[in-house]
Amino acid sequence: MTAPLVLDQHLCFKLYSTSLKMTQLYKPLLAELRLTYPQYLVMVVLWEQEGLGIKDLAERLQQDSGSITPLVKRLEAEGYLVRARDPKDERNRVLTLTAAGNALREAAVRVNQAIGSACAISYQELEQMAAGIDKLNQRLSR
Repeated sequence: MTAPLVLDQHLCFKLYSTSLKMTQLYKPLLAELRLTYPQYLVMVVLWEQEGLGIKDLAERLQQDSGSITPLVKRLEAEGYLVRARDPKDERNRVLTLTAAGNALREAAVRVNQAIGSACAISYQELEQMAAGIDKLNQRLSR
């Protein structure tokens, strides 16, 4: 019989604790932009591809649309985006950034620079870690 794994041998704990630290690193930087971390992720996707529907956004963020809708409503209340009916599907809402939402993109670049600096890793190390995490994510999605 083998001894039970200790906490530091659990991959799930390493991912969890790192995720918590990363989120805490983002928190004060995003507070200046009046964004929570989940709202920031929504904005990142919309800066990448504007005009998505809620369903497509949820899929991109690997969430269900019920979790995304409240985030989108708060971002709309902040004046960062507008929800409009999708002409192809009346049940869906298409998301368009406002001028304020687009202007926030510049501030987000500074957030990314601060995060990169705090992580103190090379671009090559970042690519290797990201590739490993992507591989794990894909395997867990099966």
